[in-house]
Amino acid sequence: MLFGCDFSSAPTARKPIVVALGTARGSRVTLSKLQAFASLDAWGGWLQEHPAWLGGFDFPFGLSRELVVTLGWPQEWPALIAHYASLSRPEIRETFAGFCASRPVGGKFAHRVTDGPAGASPSMKWVNPPVAFMLHAGVPRLLAAGAIFPGLHVPDHALADGDRRIALEAYPGLLARELIGRRSYKSDDAAKQTTERWVARADLLNALERGATRLGLRLSVSHAQRDRLLADAQGDLLDAVLCLIQAAWAAAHRDSPGPGFGLPEGIDPLEGWIATA
Repeated sequence: MLFGCDFSSAPTARKPIVVALGTARGSRVTLSKLQAFASLDAWGGWLQEHPAWLGGFDFPFGLSRELVVTLGWPQEWPALIAHYASLSRPEIRETFAGFCASRPVGGKFAHRVTDGPAGASPSMKWVNPPVAFMLHAGVPRLLAAGAIFPGLHVPDHALADGDRRIALEAYPGLLARELIGRRSYKSDDAAKQTTERWVARADLLNALERGATRLGLRLSVSHAQRDRLLADAQGDLLDAVLCLIQAAWAAAHRDSPGPGFGLPEGIDPLEGWIATA
């Protein structure tokens, strides 16, 4: 099973976690289904129900090594995630705010190496977007599902059984900027859900269908799916589809050198890497 996931650390029926399921054959990626989850438990349970999948998830899997070392947190990924999961969100906010307060203007946040080529927000950021809380909510549930994190962590059972749940960090903004630049195509604010943003979504979707990205993949959607993607002014459905495209590219490069899935050799095993960056 292949899918992309647009994530929320506090999903609701109005702002759910969205999963775009699809299939890949050659250079064509076909969108088969869009599925929504109004709670973290429902999403986590769904992950555990399926014995084999490869998913691209729109949230960070690791923290900056600079941040971890400065805070004196564990420098092995499983121990780091266990420690991070033990903290409350207010504790995370307070710790990260204290870290930033001691740093100069323009360098408040500690970045991962992958943030540069991906153009991503630092994974310690707790507002706009709150990716630090997304990591806190998402990664432990992927671990509970027994996922393999290429370049970061392979659970012991994965070497013994045939189940393969592959979790890859994705970032829809990386692919969107390649196709439409810095144009905004979504907003959670109803007042900002303009015609210009609808046109940007249409241009982005058209480019995906033409296969205009450097990934060399063409998206195939039905007329009904196309209408639904364009109508979603919050952009969650389209973001899930962008993650699906990144997951499909990674799946096609499963046997690449290093950790596989097109990830660079020698990536930091504490920070991780964004697929296709």
